[in-house]
Amino acid sequence: MTDRWALAPAEEGGVEIAPLGPDGLPSGPVRREADLGAAVRGRPEVTRWVWRSTPEVYPRLLATGVRVERCYDIEDAETLLLGHEGRHGEPRSAAAALARLRRLPVPPDPPQRAAEPGSQSPLFEPQAVHVPLADLVEVYADQQRRHDATAHPERMRLLTAAESAGMLVAAEMNRAGLPWSAEAHRRVLHELLGERYAGGGEPRRLAELADEVSAAFGRRVRPDLPADVIKAFAQAGIKVRSTRRWEIESLDHPAVKPLVEYKKLYRIWVAHGWSWLQDWVRDGRFRPEFLAGGTVTGRWVTNGGGGLQIPKVIRRAVVADPGWRLVVADADQMEPRVLAAISRDPGLMEVAGRESDLYQSVSDRAFSGDRAQAKLAVLGAVYGQTSGDGLKNLAALRRRFPRAVAYVDEAARAGEEGRLVRTWLGRTCPPAAGATEDAAEEAGIPVPDAEDEPGGGSGPQEWVPGYASTNARARGRFARNFVVQGSAADWALLLLAALRRTCADMAAELVFFQHDEVIVHCPEEEAEAVVTAIREAAELAGRLTFGETPVRFPFTTAVVESYADAK
Repeated sequence: MTDRWALAPAEEGGVEIAPLGPDGLPSGPVRREADLGAAVRGRPEVTRWVWRSTPEVYPRLLATGVRVERCYDIEDAETLLLGHEGRHGEPRSAAAALARLRRLPVPPDPPQRAAEPGSQSPLFEPQAVHVPLADLVEVYADQQRRHDATAHPERMRLLTAAESAGMLVAAEMNRAGLPWSAEAHRRVLHELLGERYAGGGEPRRLAELADEVSAAFGRRVRPDLPADVIKAFAQAGIKVRSTRRWEIESLDHPAVKPLVEYKKLYRIWVAHGWSWLQDWVRDGRFRPEFLAGGTVTGRWVTNGGGGLQIPKVIRRAVVADPGWRLVVADADQMEPRVLAAISRDPGLMEVAGRESDLYQSVSDRAFSGDRAQAKLAVLGAVYGQTSGDGLKNLAALRRRFPRAVAYVDEAARAGEEGRLVRTWLGRTCPPAAGATEDAAEEAGIPVPDAEDEPGGGSGPQEWVPGYASTNARARGRFARNFVVQGSAADWALLLLAALRRTCADMAAELVFFQHDEVIVHCPEEEAEAVVTAIREAAELAGRLTFGETPVRFPFTTAVVESYADAK
């Protein structure tokens, strides 16, 4: 009896299912059942379900109380395979994959919808082209052959499995929601912003700061309008290109202090104020829509609600249920440790094999104990800071850790030359375009300032065509960053998969994840077991992703009642 079955919702209702053989093709008849939940619940021997799209199927299963152990997401796999084949941007739906396979006209992907507050509906609209089970399995079998044709088939298969596991985790997190105290949130808003005025106008504190800004300029100025602020500075004899905080903080003018404070509070009011609370928090839970692998680097994003951009002061509203705790775990110096693992640099692996401060260890070896300089050098190597002091620091790093620096140098050259660049497991960076804002910004490529975009960051991060294609040097810097950041994202997926498996036997629930941080909500008596599970999951993920290396991936973990207490 096979433990792998294919599943497809039938166009006229119900669901089609069939067992699959080693070749990925049906090993038995296609069966039709009226109820999706009953079809899956009645086959506990199945350990992996193959389906078109996890967001299409899994939320419906969770709604009926059905949890699956593993899945294979065909459309997610198509995205990874297209990237590996140098075909980024081609339609990735199952219908498109089937058309390519049969040499037919390829339909475009359905449009991605915007998230609605409180929504747990699938990522794509229901009008996505229906693909019958027999056709879906044909695509799946072809994908198995395409995996075999990659440079490292076992790594690529592991990446696909990890991405599919991430899809399950995201769906479960969407359903669980992040524990949120509306009462605590309102207290924070009142403390920061003061009273609300009728009609939806600015709250008291913002109005006061706006008056202070205007008084400093000697005329009425709208601090929420960058053009108005730039004009006011110009009239005062000060030329500024933008109202970004880093640019205006150094100015000598009495408007600077209230303007900086206004911008900080205005951002909170717009992005996480009373309207946000009303829209996104229901029944003690904040439910953004987590999207696994939402960026080209593999990092997650959220569609709606700004779930990965919760200001530190607003974290006071993230509160565990009575008798429960939040286990907040931060990976320590994750990306330098990943660089050690993928470069196989003996010196850096030895340093990364300790649970002690990696930057301090590097500084003892190469920078006469200057930790700050060592950190700048390591991050400069990853992110391409190779001018000024960065060049000097990089030279010192190269002498001590030559293979590590050579690894990212080669990735940068490949990016500059337009070649494909891959993570350790095989996630592929597009040769010219397709950087997302978070990765582009970390690679040093200019992107719009989110704090100057009211409400920015609340939607899904789309591909930003201009950022990685600006010039060859920019592409090189992005590729240098990609091999490290992307490999870290691959490792994190396996961490989540391992942690999810352990938590399946507990009341604990995964409720939050961003690239180096995870939060588990659990009964107080399970907290220590969760701490242990996170540590063991990190070790297992390291072995699975990178093989047997000395590198360790320690976490700083806090067991708290409020997210704000973890920092």
